[in-house]
Amino acid sequence: MPFDPRLALLLTLGLALTPVVSTLAFAGEPLAAEIERRTVEIEPRVIEWRRDIHQHPELGNRELRTAKLVADHLRHLGLEVTTGVAHTGVVALLRGGRSGPVVALRADMDALPVVEESGLPFASQVKTVDEGKEVGVAHVCGHDAHTAILMGVAEILVAIRADLPGTVKFIFQPAEEGPPAGEDGGAALMVRQGVLDNPRPQAIFGLHVTNRHTVGKLAYRPGPAMAAADILRIVVRGRGTHGAKPWAGVDPIVTAAEIILGLQTIASRQVDVTLEPTIMSIGSIQGGNRANIIPESVELSGTLRTYDEGMKRDIHERIRRKARLIAESAGASAEVTIDSPYKVTINDERLTERMLPTLRRVAGDGNLLLDPKQTVSEDFSFYQEVIPGLFFYVGVTARGMDPKQTAPNHSPRFHVDEAGLAVGMRAMAQLAVDYLESAALADTRGAQAR
Repeated sequence: MPFDPRLALLLTLGLALTPVVSTLAFAGEPLAAEIERRTVEIEPRVIEWRRDIHQHPELGNRELRTAKLVADHLRHLGLEVTTGVAHTGVVALLRGGRSGPVVALRADMDALPVVEESGLPFASQVKTVDEGKEVGVAHVCGHDAHTAILMGVAEILVAIRADLPGTVKFIFQPAEEGPPAGEDGGAALMVRQGVLDNPRPQAIFGLHVTNRHTVGKLAYRPGPAMAAADILRIVVRGRGTHGAKPWAGVDPIVTAAEIILGLQTIASRQVDVTLEPTIMSIGSIQGGNRANIIPESVELSGTLRTYDEGMKRDIHERIRRKARLIAESAGASAEVTIDSPYKVTINDERLTERMLPTLRRVAGDGNLLLDPKQTVSEDFSFYQEVIPGLFFYVGVTARGMDPKQTAPNHSPRFHVDEAGLAVGMRAMAQLAVDYLESAALADTRGAQAR
């Protein structure tokens, strides 16, 4: 049977076209029907873009090929395009045919230093050097899907430009997974370079594909939704000696072990876990090079995940104090460094409530889920510090499969069911249109009241 993208799309969503467009809250039936038609029409090309990006992944601040693909497409659509933002970022403006507010849509473009094991015919074979080591490069987090989705959304919204009451700013961001060592990048740098200015959006929307949900399902959480991520580095300094005579020196390895155990009591005994959860993990211990030599120093590194800025500051102080005092009790010293590359991703509660009808309508009955807090992190939080934002999840596990049995994001075997791309396109396009329509309607009512 020949491939029918319209049938595939309807099967993906599990609902008929008529209910989708007849229950629209803001956009109006003709405009919603046009979004639906364009989504079906462009879906095969979006899949092609996604596969092309997937086969040619690039690490953070090195997304040169991806950025060119994006910029060329946006220019072809006739948008106002700016390149080189935060190194390789691309920003484009779509000015609607009617006056109104500004809304931003964001996608991230970078890949991860992972050797892909998906077995796909378009799997990445790319290798590069990262932090002095040869590594594979692969889109095992799904940013290839995000980029292709937003490229498709741009084309959909251009097609209905005359009816858009306002402006859409498209943000294609590099280095969400972090810039190379010694470089700046990601959302924080984009914000500093003015991506949310001239014009300033009133709201921003972003999405992430996930194996945790099947195709057709959308998931959201108001308030703190994803954790802040801090990087801990603790250098324990002792006094080296022969392994046969530990009393002749100060053993930093034993002291480091005591610090590791002591740090775990912060989350389990010193922080009120009924307020917000906290996770602290030490992932690396580096020290010594011979079995019979007690070294001069040991370096620990790990991560802290929190959901509240006040709690985070308190935990930082507890980490420094506990490491210092445990080290001093052994005659050693501990130098603590804490970096905070990711803040808490906080979905604006008023914006989330306002847009829930849109997400519910796109997903269909029973397919919009309230997600639990996620302990992973997202630099989308830097946009949300400046303007209200809503970040949500799009399921990409094939229907009929148990998500718990599938490879998660960042796994070398992570797999995207491409039927989820159309769901993401529809969600982002409708969020933009419904937000602009509702904001324009509110402005009109306000002017009439005055």
